[in-house]
Amino acid sequence: MDFQTIVDIKKGGMKLDHSKGVVLLGSCFADNMGAYLKESKFRVVCNPFGTLYNPMSIAWQIERCISGEIYTSESEEIFHDGTLFHSWMHHTSFSADNKADIADKMNMAMEQTHNALTTAGTLIITFGTAVIYQLKSDGRLVANCHKQKDSLFMRRMLAIDEIAERWTTLCQMLKTINPHLQLIFTVSPIRHKRDGFHTNQLSKATLLLAVERVTQSLRDTISCDYFPSYEIMMDELRDYRFYADDMIHPSAIAVKHIWERFADTYIGKDDMKIIKSCIDIRNGLNHRPNDPTAESYRNFIKTIQNNIIELKSHYPYLDMDEETELCSTILTK
Repeated sequence: MDFQTIVDIKKGGMKLDHSKGVVLLGSCFADNMGAYLKESKFRVVCNPFGTLYNPMSIAWQIERCISGEIYTSESEEIFHDGTLFHSWMHHTSFSADNKADIADKMNMAMEQTHNALTTAGTLIITFGTAVIYQLKSDGRLVANCHKQKDSLFMRRMLAIDEIAERWTTLCQMLKTINPHLQLIFTVSPIRHKRDGFHTNQLSKATLLLAVERVTQSLRDTISCDYFPSYEIMMDELRDYRFYADDMIHPSAIAVKHIWERFADTYIGKDDMKIIKSCIDIRNGLNHRPNDPTAESYRNFIKTIQNNIIELKSHYPYLDMDEETELCSTILTK
């Protein structure tokens, strides 16, 4: 008897490649997948603007990167809350004591993302919610409210059509700056409790329908796909034991399971061999010997060092600097 309903995922020709970068933008679930990709030695740029939950905030940031419009200390996105300067479109990690510093941080993130988008092999987009916040004063879209008073904002649910139209156009724009870019859309399995559970369901449904419309309309012209993170959480992991203590976020085990389904779908055999080699090296370096000065342990580390050199000779684009430095540190003690 089966005690789990398995989400069927059709495997197409789309694969991630260690020789090409991966950009992830979206909700905090993008950070979860980005962490696994980094651990697997992919070259990753993940949420350089901070977490972005709704499709319009993500689209706005990408469009800004494509246009290359520079931020200045007078940019309308920057505001002062009486203590620090913040950006309505960026995470609090960008906040600063003065306008010039925050503008510099914003420009650095934009330049990094622009460069990554023009050279990456894959862009992974994670939508979290279809609910957006806008300033009542001028209707400006807000990606981060920075704990300002609710009375400053108006809140509404995006329509399927406006998401689909914006993203269909944006994907075509992305193709002009990087014709070989693959796009993978997913909907975050994290529920937005603040909006209420009924609104959350409507929001997720809106996102799912919008993504379906985008991927179907572009399938013949752009390499794009949908990965069912949300469905895996709702069906394969339909039990509160797969949730964190807040009963909202997926647990570490759940995130790992979704990652394994993702890897099985988008990572080919050759790249899985690279990942296995990297894991073996990392596990070896994490080993704690009884006597770190023993000759047998030094020889063990030298073997790992040679394995790194061998791996790099075949795959020179792999970033093994941390592992190489750790080997050197152990051997010089």
